[in-house]
Amino acid sequence: MPILALLTLTVMVIALIDAITRRDDQVKHMPKFVWVFFIVLLPLIGSILWFALGREYEPRSTPMSFGDPRGWQKTPAPSNAPAPRHDARTTEQQIADLEREMHLADLEEQVRRRRAEGGAGSGAGD
Repeated sequence: MPILALLTLTVMVIALIDAITRRDDQVKHMPKFVWVFFIVLLPLIGSILWFALGREYEPRSTPMSFGDPRGWQKTPAPSNAPAPRHDARTTEQQIADLEREMHLADLEEQVRRRRAEGGAGSGAGD
């Protein structure tokens, strides 16, 4: 007899977890809180009826996430942020481009310094 009680308790706990973590659109025939009440009131019969009639079975390609409600949405929320671009360049090309940019920045800095020196020198020579 203790094995039957333990089995009933285990099935009830599994049914409660399943019923509570289901989205409302995955519950059939009655609201979710009625199913939870029914499972607690009649543990074995309520659990069996929950698995047979109350839940909606659908094929899943990804495992169900119990704790993250963001993963429960069927369609992703629209985002105003642009999608990240994928850079098709190789790592060597990216490094070469960065070195070119650094070289150009050094040249621009030298030009600015020479203009600043040249502007100060031409004013002193007049």
